[in-house]
Amino acid sequence: PCMTAPVDEPLLRIGHGFDIHRMALKSDPEVGGPVTVGGVVFEDFDLGIVAHSDGDVVYHSVVDAIFGALTLPDIGQFFPDTDPRWKGAPSDVFMREAWSQMDARGYRVSNVDVTIIAQAPRMVVKDHPEARDGAPFDHKLEMKRNIAELLKCGEGRVNVKARTHEKVDAVGEKRAISCHVVALLERVPA
Repeated sequence: PCMTAPVDEPLLRIGHGFDIHRMALKSDPEVGGPVTVGGVVFEDFDLGIVAHSDGDVVYHSVVDAIFGALTLPDIGQFFPDTDPRWKGAPSDVFMREAWSQMDARGYRVSNVDVTIIAQAPRMVVKDHPEARDGAPFDHKLEMKRNIAELLKCGEGRVNVKARTHEKVDAVGEKRAISCHVVALLERVPA
């Protein structure tokens, strides 16, 4: 049920989320599944994700940004990795909970800005089978649609960017993938 926002709730709330997960060869016993980013599963990528859930760094960062904006505990407290219920869980479950928390407090997404930091897998692929008319295939477009759908907002309120880590540290050496998110929430008009 949707609760009425208290009078002292601000019009706007901002939150930041960050996540990082190790990647390893799919044959590594620590690997829990394929790399999933923003709801897009990279099945053909030669590495897998090391995580308790599906390890979606975008969804985890979005959830933490929303929880932060609402001054709630972080994703690890809501969904502890010591709880077997979350083993291998799809991160859209966490996104739906973030939306429910936001809605219950009387807020909606004003905008969400996502920055994926990954040397691999590539977010824009020149030789992807779905590339059209010489233009590269952009996985970020599907990620944007996925986020907007889960947060029940228009795609114009979601931005997804990606960059490499210039071959520096674990991310640059393709041993990890990370993401930063800033979320601005606005009070739903009465």
